[in-house]
Amino acid sequence: MRGATKIIESSGVHFQIVYEHLGELLVVLLTLDEIMENHGTLKDHWKMYKRLLKSVHHNPGKFSIPEEKLKPFEKLLLKLEGQLLDGMILQSCVEQRFDDPGEGVAVAKNGAFAEEFAFNIRTIFTSVESKIGEPSEIDQRDKYAGVCGLFVLHFHIFRSVDKKFYKALLDVCKKVPAVTLTANIIWFPDTFLIAKVPAAAKLMDKKSLQAIRAQRDTYLQQKAQTLTKDVQSYYVFVTSWMMKMESILSKDHKSDKLADDLNSRCNVFVQGILYAYSISTIIKTTMNMYMSMQRPMTKTSVKALCRLVELLKAVEHTFHRRSMVVADSVSHITQQLQSQALTAIGTAKKRVISDKKYSEQRLDVLSSLVLAENALSGPSTKERRLVVSLALCVGTQLKTFKDEELLPLQLVLKKLDLISELCERVKLQCDCSFLYWHRAVFPIYLDDVYDNAVDAARIHYMFSALRDSVPSMLYAKHMELCDQLLESYDKEIMDVFNEHLLDKLCKEIEKDLRLSVHTHLKLDDRNPFKVGMKDLAHFFSLKPIRFFNRFIHIKAYVTHYLDKTFYNLTTVALHDWATYSEMRNLATQRYGLTMTEAHLPSQTLEQGLDVLEIMRNIHVFVSRYLYNLNNQIFIEKASNNKHLNTINIRHIANSIRTHGTGIMNTTVNFTYQFLRKKFYIFSQFMYDEHIKSRLIKDIRFFRETKDQSDQKYPFERAEKFNRGIRKLGITPDGQSYLDQFRQLISQIGNAMGYVRMIRSGGLHCCSSAIRFVPDLEDIVNFEELVKEEGLSEETQRAASVLDSVLGDLTSNSAEGTEYFKMLVAVFAPEFRSAKNMHLRNFYMIVPPLTVNFVEHSISCKEKLNKKNKSGAAFTDDGFAMGVAYILKLLDQYLEFDSLHWFQAVRDKYKKEMNAVVKEQNVQSASQDEKLLQTMNLTQKRLDIYLQEFELLHFSLSSARIFFRADKTAAEETQEKKDKEEAAKAGGASDGSIPTDPASK
Repeated sequence: MRGATKIIESSGVHFQIVYEHLGELLVVLLTLDEIMENHGTLKDHWKMYKRLLKSVHHNPGKFSIPEEKLKPFEKLLLKLEGQLLDGMILQSCVEQRFDDPGEGVAVAKNGAFAEEFAFNIRTIFTSVESKIGEPSEIDQRDKYAGVCGLFVLHFHIFRSVDKKFYKALLDVCKKVPAVTLTANIIWFPDTFLIAKVPAAAKLMDKKSLQAIRAQRDTYLQQKAQTLTKDVQSYYVFVTSWMMKMESILSKDHKSDKLADDLNSRCNVFVQGILYAYSISTIIKTTMNMYMSMQRPMTKTSVKALCRLVELLKAVEHTFHRRSMVVADSVSHITQQLQSQALTAIGTAKKRVISDKKYSEQRLDVLSSLVLAENALSGPSTKERRLVVSLALCVGTQLKTFKDEELLPLQLVLKKLDLISELCERVKLQCDCSFLYWHRAVFPIYLDDVYDNAVDAARIHYMFSALRDSVPSMLYAKHMELCDQLLESYDKEIMDVFNEHLLDKLCKEIEKDLRLSVHTHLKLDDRNPFKVGMKDLAHFFSLKPIRFFNRFIHIKAYVTHYLDKTFYNLTTVALHDWATYSEMRNLATQRYGLTMTEAHLPSQTLEQGLDVLEIMRNIHVFVSRYLYNLNNQIFIEKASNNKHLNTINIRHIANSIRTHGTGIMNTTVNFTYQFLRKKFYIFSQFMYDEHIKSRLIKDIRFFRETKDQSDQKYPFERAEKFNRGIRKLGITPDGQSYLDQFRQLISQIGNAMGYVRMIRSGGLHCCSSAIRFVPDLEDIVNFEELVKEEGLSEETQRAASVLDSVLGDLTSNSAEGTEYFKMLVAVFAPEFRSAKNMHLRNFYMIVPPLTVNFVEHSISCKEKLNKKNKSGAAFTDDGFAMGVAYILKLLDQYLEFDSLHWFQAVRDKYKKEMNAVVKEQNVQSASQDEKLLQTMNLTQKRLDIYLQEFELLHFSLSSARIFFRADKTAAEETQEKKDKEEAAKAGGASDGSIPTDPASK
């Protein structure tokens, strides 16, 4: 202002820092413009909103909006659009009128101000240009953006252009084609300068402008080529820097070398920030330029950039890990730097004081130096540092500092700035929130980690980088809750992580375990020298990865996957349990995975078919399995496998142990239902006219001729019956009706054999459970003992449960239900009733049945020696059991015994054998070889037949013992009555005189 009093001599004073801050403000506006420019969604939605307003205009009643309110609202929208959305924020700022004639302030016409403005822009630019693109660059790019903003502001105020300076500004674009303003917003200075200062652009020749534009592609191509090298060199730099950090911070201060120590710490910290800045610049510029210019990126480049992201996070983690020591060092270093600055200022102050010439200007210099000293003698806050730099703008005139003093002082103050804001700068430079816009690289990165498992631990850094975008998301306003945005981001990252790493890892580990366990199958070439080798065990030494509110533990994930897979596949095919156990052990040995024991099969391995399975399909079981009476074992008739399944008492006992003893009664109940169906078929067969008439005929014949045949039923009659039935018809597989009837009886016998096995299994199970009870006669009552001790109610309940279990066990092991008696008692009355008279002929069909059975048995045993073993068998005691059971039901043991059938068979075969022996003796004289061979074969055949009949006789005798064959129905009834009477008499005598034990 003209005519105002002069406050300070300003001829040699340049407040450069003021202009720097002004530049920063302009960059903020510039950034907002660029964000709007790059935001496609916002623009589209704004257009849609304006379109919607037009439809409201045509029909305001429909939207219940008063028409008079629409006009002002539209004006408001237009104003908003002009101010914010048209990318004119900076433009409208620099184009406003700065002159205020009322106050007498002239800006545009102020030549001194214009000159000062231009001088400061040049000074800032000179300091920026020398450092930009160099390894020691820190914030020069941001300042360059500020310089461009100031240049535009200068042009719009003073309307003058320095062509040379404009060209110098554009030339920087060859070194730095683009600057990342924030996140994914990239700014091209050349475009900006040409658009905002068109007057200057016209003065430039077109070719040089095109060359600068073409530089962008050249820059990207060069970057693509040098990225891998950059990564390698930065890898070495950063790792050695991390080692320096570790070593320097773990050392204790030595009092004599304290200054050196602090100095080296300061340098290491600054070096860390420089590395972070360089790496961050490479990543952001390259990624954002590829995205902005829509150029494809090669996989190699992506991997290299991801490596750089890891290095960036490694720098941050190093600072974070040693944050306690760093914080401690920072305060000491700032003090040391402040003392160095104070020393330099003190020297200058002495020089000013020693000069005796007094002037206003000298006083200003002195006061500014004192102010700087005061500001430095305290905590290093932002405000104090700002005051120091402003004071020094005044204090450096009049040659108060020599040139060799000024540069070190500026360096010290620069370091002071860096160290005082160390944490903020580290956080800012290592912030990877821009990755949110480049999420597409994550799958490629994971594939790379998976392929190079050796350094899998680096994945922690990547997840840390991905977490950086979360704080920004918390400010999201376009959703009701920012949690939705976070959830979708979380889900997206986790889905990619599962697909590209976890699931692949799980499948690969499972495949490796399978192939290792099945090496004997020679599935494919696993020679590591040919197919290569990947050691995936590295993934399992990783610590859990933190992401959002969860920890991803790769080892636990894979272990759970394998546990689940092995368990499910074992349940599907229990016989594979051993293979999966082997794979579990291998997983522990090879990969250190702690697998869970599946406890499958839940039964013991000797369970065979489960009782429940047999019970549900008893009709299938009795037809497919053969019973062996002596060994109490069932053997499968035929199987597609190379082995036959067997079921014995131990299997049944294990099965009962699995399901509980209650299953025994249910099994017998099922057997009863099954027998009912079978006896219905049995009755129909016996009622058949052909069968009934033959049997009645045979019974009459036996009664008439038994005196002549020595009370024995003739063998020929039984054979004739067997042959006669064949004439009635044969099934497609060559079986007569008598064959089918024999099979029916065998199935009934098998069912009874199964009931017997259930009972034995139950006793076996109880006895193995009760073997831990010391004395069955004297079992203590735990509940009473617990009550006496006054223990808690839960303990009393537990004791009473234990008592009831022991009680059940003792009663079960002692009695063992008589299932055969029950199954006889339930059917006998019906079998013996008058309406089933046709069943009384059964004993007469037993001889032909035995003949049929023996023929069948011999043919089965002969098949054992043949190559095709279908139909081969060596035992079928179900038939004997069935015959014994049915004879008992009909109470026909005496009738059958009266036939003396097995005696008749024995006599018949003895007689035939004697005849053969006689014939042999006669023929041996005539020396006919062929005839003798035939004789031997005949004798052998007769032997086999006789042996089979004998075996059947023994089996039948054994089976009859189960059904009390020694007593007829009448005798059993009488015995029952006697017992009841004795019990009554015993009850009466209890009240009178005790009897003599000896007489008992």
